[in-house]
Amino acid sequence: MSCGDEHETDCNEVLAEVWLFLDQECNQNRRDLLRQHLDECHPCLAQYGLEEKLKELLARKCGGEQAPNTLKARLRDQIRLAVLEQAQVTVESGPGGTTSIEVRSTRIERRV
Repeated sequence: MSCGDEHETDCNEVLAEVWLFLDQECNQNRRDLLRQHLDECHPCLAQYGLEEKLKELLARKCGGEQAPNTLKARLRDQIRLAVLEQAQVTVESGPGGTTSIEVRSTRIERRV
């Protein structure tokens, strides 16, 4: 998804990390960058709002029960994979602990 406007951080990148943002699983610099984008981009802010409401609903409906840590880790991994796939981001681990990240995006140009 892209709103078509120029941002320091691409819309697909922001939406791929919205759950990390909601769960406060990214560092403060990244949170600030994502927050700035959400403040500037109404389509991303709307999507963020949906994700935030979903998280609140899940917490309210499932709040009293504790899932095993292994299940939490598996779910977290599957959600990350689904979000990265939707945002067309590929992450590969290489030898020696190196990581390669590829972001495929479509650039939309608007004529004014």
